[in-house]
Amino acid sequence: MDKHFLTPLFTPRSLVVFAGDAAHPDSAMPLARVLLQSLEDSGFSGPITRLDIEGEITAKLSELAQTRADLAIIALPDAQIEAALEIAGRIRCRAALVLSSGLPQSTCATLHAVARRHGMPLLGPNSLGFQRPSAHLNAGATGPLSQTGPLALVSQSGALTTSIVDWARHNGVGFSTVVSLGANSALGLAEVLDYLANDSATHSILVYMEGIRNARRFMSALRAAASIKPVVVMKAGRKPAGTHAARTHSAAIVGSDDVFEAALRRAGVVRVRAFTQLFSAAKCLASRYRPVGKRLSIITNGGGPAVLAADWANEIGLEVAHLGDSSRIQLAPQLGPQAALGQVIDLGEEATGTHYAAALQVASADTGVDGALVIYSPKPGGLPGTEPDTVAQAVADVAHAQGKPVVACWMGDETVRGARTLLAQHAVANFRTPESAVEAFGNLASFYQNQQLLQQTPPPLSTLDSPDAEGARLLIESVLAERRQVLTEMESKALLAAFHIPVTRTMLARSANEAMLIASQLGYPVALKIDSPDISHKSDVRGVALNVMTATQVRDTFNDMLAAVAKAQPGARIHGVTIQPMSGKPNGRELYIGMTTDDPFGPVITFGAGGTMIELIADRAMELPPLNQFLARRLIERARVAETLGPWRGAPAVDIEALEQVLLRVSEMVCALPQLREMDINPIIVDEHGGIAVDARVVVDQAAPSASQPYHHLAILPYPAGLEKEWPLKGGGLCTIRPIRPDDAEMLQALVRGLSSESRYFRFVSAMQEMPARMLARYTLIDYDREMALVAIRHHRQANDDGSFSDREEIIGVSRYITNPDQTTCEFSLVVADNMAGQGLGSRLMLSIMDVARAKGLSEIQGLVLTNNDSMLRLMRGLHFEVKPYPEDPDFRLCTQLL
Repeated sequence: MDKHFLTPLFTPRSLVVFAGDAAHPDSAMPLARVLLQSLEDSGFSGPITRLDIEGEITAKLSELAQTRADLAIIALPDAQIEAALEIAGRIRCRAALVLSSGLPQSTCATLHAVARRHGMPLLGPNSLGFQRPSAHLNAGATGPLSQTGPLALVSQSGALTTSIVDWARHNGVGFSTVVSLGANSALGLAEVLDYLANDSATHSILVYMEGIRNARRFMSALRAAASIKPVVVMKAGRKPAGTHAARTHSAAIVGSDDVFEAALRRAGVVRVRAFTQLFSAAKCLASRYRPVGKRLSIITNGGGPAVLAADWANEIGLEVAHLGDSSRIQLAPQLGPQAALGQVIDLGEEATGTHYAAALQVASADTGVDGALVIYSPKPGGLPGTEPDTVAQAVADVAHAQGKPVVACWMGDETVRGARTLLAQHAVANFRTPESAVEAFGNLASFYQNQQLLQQTPPPLSTLDSPDAEGARLLIESVLAERRQVLTEMESKALLAAFHIPVTRTMLARSANEAMLIASQLGYPVALKIDSPDISHKSDVRGVALNVMTATQVRDTFNDMLAAVAKAQPGARIHGVTIQPMSGKPNGRELYIGMTTDDPFGPVITFGAGGTMIELIADRAMELPPLNQFLARRLIERARVAETLGPWRGAPAVDIEALEQVLLRVSEMVCALPQLREMDINPIIVDEHGGIAVDARVVVDQAAPSASQPYHHLAILPYPAGLEKEWPLKGGGLCTIRPIRPDDAEMLQALVRGLSSESRYFRFVSAMQEMPARMLARYTLIDYDREMALVAIRHHRQANDDGSFSDREEIIGVSRYITNPDQTTCEFSLVVADNMAGQGLGSRLMLSIMDVARAKGLSEIQGLVLTNNDSMLRLMRGLHFEVKPYPEDPDFRLCTQLL
């Protein structure tokens, strides 16, 4: 309630160390010797107690149980680890660290169970430990203690941890925390991220990861951390999806790394490919400026480096910004005769610091520029004022006065070493090569774009007409009852139609005569397609015929198709041939929309160019559901085929809004139907009048047994729109009680500012006048899976001077719970506007948040209330909470109630 549950692990005040017999140091394991040396060299100021499990320690145990050490560190032979961990639990240690390598999975599971039984967070086994430089604590074997700095490093690889720490030490990079998780640690990446997100000493988080266990918890922690501070991730194992035979195009072209990329993008983090890029990204993200776009202005004194920078900018999707006409007119008189204002700002070989400063000022002020790259190449025998240090000082003086990010590249080595140091002292991110500098700005740009995705909290259903979800479920259940997984084309289109996705009229013919009759009813021209659950790609077996114009052609095509399919795939079951009218969209673009299921992230929606060459083209953009219109538009824009959706070769632009609606409908399907495993709508033909699904294929399976919670199959929980309700106010009128959204930040800040000093202190135990930006982001962008905040919204309708009316909303109260680490209890908080006191709003908000916690399966709700907060304590007793003293602080009362 006041400290994170991992505080005793990462900020311990006292240690108990199991590292063998202190009287015989030579008999200790290599890891134990490294640990003891690391503890001695780091200068930890708290008490350190050595214990030997083979000695007589009974008397010492009872003494230690009274003092209750914060952290037990175990570095023993494999056979002794369990006994040491048991002792640590009995002496009531608050956390434990097991240093080991190569322990089998079964042994690790046993150690996890011991730690759980004693309520100890356990880092390890198979971990190399951690560092907390600010606490002078080096608990492990990750190398010498790092410098103190604002970066935190979390790594699932011990070898890479030591490599990164060594690299950082020789490059002047400091850390707030270094954590080596290992492959079998009881504590996972999610818990450590959650701690670092709340750690005031950590400004940016660097993550190296190889895999995750629980996608929902990982995404929850990652999104929560990224909403507060920059997170940079490097992921290993960029391998394709599993080797199973793909039954849809989507499953064939989507790799596991593609899905991971989509998940990181949605979480609002930046991904890099090399560990040196971890630090360049963090260096830029730690600056106070964020770009709002990807237009980079390049300022240089040499053409070659600028060309390299421009080429790499285009390669990674950035734009080289052009100065506007007014900026050119303003800048030209301030530069030398050699300067050229083309695609890049080339100041010429004799450019001085004054020229650089002028160019940087003008470029940063230009509305078409989102950031600037300053490149300097040393020129032997240059004029006064062109020296590396002089130019660096001029750039540093100007950079901080600009409202946009500035990155620098001083090329060379010995002659520019002092200039690089000067830029670093002024917190200007600088790099040795133009490509590295451009890539660093690219990380900044992608961070801003991904933060926009992070802010999106779509509901499971759009505001479009309600789908026939129940009819769709009945259809799927009937297919599963027949022990089938692949829906026929007719069934697949019926499923799409249930969610209002436009489909072509399709009828099944079992004979040539039926085919002719159906074609005559539908109207020519028609398309014929083989209908078989065993054939994934109809074109491969000559199972598709288009633009059939007459009844005679229908008959002949039907017979030829059956013969060709029987020859190409003799064992395939044939239900018949489907007949459907041609789309009638001569200007249409063939696209595909699909979904596939990833382990562990669950359903993923894909979009790209469609048609028979879909695997060859491999145009895939993807997003995790649920989607809203913003996310659907970004998904379309990321596909290469997006360039063809505007006016193209005489064809008018397609109806993008109709395409977005289809994507929203697919998102509804994915959210509502956990049985979906794979799906293709290929092609969906879209033109200026809308889109129509020409072919579809759906694969289903039984839903996972853990279906007690809605949307259990999604990695990102949708906005819980079902919790919205109206509640009458005593003084008349209504208020809406609903879950909080990111766009409520301004109203929440207004509520806090409007509170009395006493009310603010009762809520935050602080004299702050308003919520800091990070705190505001943390309180409004929440993960609905592990926490909930309900806001009471009052609506005001006001008459304007011109006789019109305007509506205004305000937050008049907030109740909140956050799930505790034990996953069974939660902590609550409550605040109500001062002018709403006595109207029963506090009781209503508390009862509502308790209902949500109860529905989540939590067993107890608890919270701390200041002893002198009489009105809140009366409310707690009125709601039948148990109010008792809080042992760790007499200024608080602990209020609890079973749910």
